[in-house]
Amino acid sequence: MKNLLIAAAFVGASTFGAYAQTTPPATDGNTPAVTTPETTNPTAPVEGANSFTEEQAKERLVEGGYADVTALTLDDKGVWRGTAMKDGKSVNVALDYQGNITAN
Repeated sequence: MKNLLIAAAFVGASTFGAYAQTTPPATDGNTPAVTTPETTNPTAPVEGANSFTEEQAKERLVEGGYADVTALTLDDKGVWRGTAMKDGKSVNVALDYQGNITAN
């Protein structure tokens, strides 16, 4: 009986790992992963410690389809902000620490 109880406890505890693997990713903007070109965090720009240099931020924006990136500054929330051209229009751009680009 004692062995049966130990085995049941072991099987029950081993299911916690399976649960953790099937939990959907967080969408609250607190995920520190860098975004891929095909995805954008819906809460972007996300506040956080930004490790992009100004040159890296500019390169990321150019790779995102923006040209003539100027006036990049890192704000107090860790978001690079500046202006750029896209589709012949001047837009304000923002790049967060995850690599999410937003424009308006």
